[in-house]
Amino acid sequence: MTVRSVVASGQGLVSPEETASLIAEACPVADFRAQKVLVIVPDATRTAPVDLVFRALHDQLAGSVARLDVMVALGTHQPMSEAGICRRLGMTAEERGSVFRDVRFYNHEWDNPAALRQIGVISESQSVELTEGRFSLEIPVEINRRLYDYDRLMILGPVFPHEVVGFSGGNKYLFPGVSGPQLLHFFHWLAAVITNPKIIGHRRTAVRRVIDFAAGLVELPKQCCCMVVRRGGLGGLFVGSPESAWDGASSLSRQWHITRKPKPFQTILSCAPPMYQELWVGGKCMYKLEPVLADGGELIVYAPHLAAVSATHGERIRALGYHCRDYFVNQWDRFRDEPWGILAHLTQVYGLGSFENGVERPRAQVTLATGLDEAMCRKLNLGYRDSGTIDPARFADREDEGVLLVPRAGEQLFQLEEPPAWGRPDENGTQ
Repeated sequence: MTVRSVVASGQGLVSPEETASLIAEACPVADFRAQKVLVIVPDATRTAPVDLVFRALHDQLAGSVARLDVMVALGTHQPMSEAGICRRLGMTAEERGSVFRDVRFYNHEWDNPAALRQIGVISESQSVELTEGRFSLEIPVEINRRLYDYDRLMILGPVFPHEVVGFSGGNKYLFPGVSGPQLLHFFHWLAAVITNPKIIGHRRTAVRRVIDFAAGLVELPKQCCCMVVRRGGLGGLFVGSPESAWDGASSLSRQWHITRKPKPFQTILSCAPPMYQELWVGGKCMYKLEPVLADGGELIVYAPHLAAVSATHGERIRALGYHCRDYFVNQWDRFRDEPWGILAHLTQVYGLGSFENGVERPRAQVTLATGLDEAMCRKLNLGYRDSGTIDPARFADREDEGVLLVPRAGEQLFQLEEPPAWGRPDENGTQ
């Protein structure tokens, strides 16, 4: 499938007219006539002009297709209300009842077996090859069975540096976006074993290979609109197969979404935007900054609005606490039956460290200055600061002192110009 793209010139943004023109070129009506199309979109935890691209797609196809419906690729996130989905897609209440009245909304149900369909397996030998020898397991591949009520899939979402897969987007909106739990838990733990700094911001990763392999088992025509965001707007749009569109978009994201620093910082104030309501997603404020956090330093997640650990996984997270990878790996008989995706999250928020002779030593300190009280932070095995005592302005303009302020953390990745060994991909990894 040919990739068609538009990238804004200079510091500008792609206009609605340019977006509509590209969608018309990449999605000719003749290819979609009388077909049932399912559009897969991200939830509200991703910054992207989803509304702009969805509207262009709807304008192009609504009069010709048999159906044009929407599924929210939640992964394991919380379901969205109809009003929330309307906001995500830029629909007013009046438009929902008129222009978009025939569009049906669905939330993915990752934990409902009745909503899933097994479409194949990754064999033991395939898992060895895909994970570069790290695992030898047979993994069932499940996906939302509703996809098979449609003739064609259209994936629509942004591409950013990502802690699990390297760069988000493309087939990631299928796995874990609308997938079942077994594969989801597996490749999240694979990423944790490799570690966040060796994954995030690297385009060719073992996890991406697993996801692309699984997507090959989805035997439906698939097209993808990959957005590259600039200042909250549309900086670039790539339309093609999930693999080819992602390839172009991730290359551009690598240019735009990584800030490189000459030296690490002893103190980082990482300010979470309001879209991160839980630590489950607010952990991105750690993931994107771990590569520039100095040994023995402190990263403070500043989010007075964040008062929940996770509505979905909070019970297990509170029971287990946040720890480094080796805490779990070196006690694997104790933890192997826990959900691997949760274990991955726990290690990624905590960061690198060691666990030897029963003693855990973090490489650096992660501290929460949030709506979670001190007792909860201690229970989670993380540091605590009273958010009311923090003035972000006092952290500004102090990079020469080893202090970094990130006013809106979670999507821009920070890396060192010359990363240490723990921040570089393994020899068999590529960029």
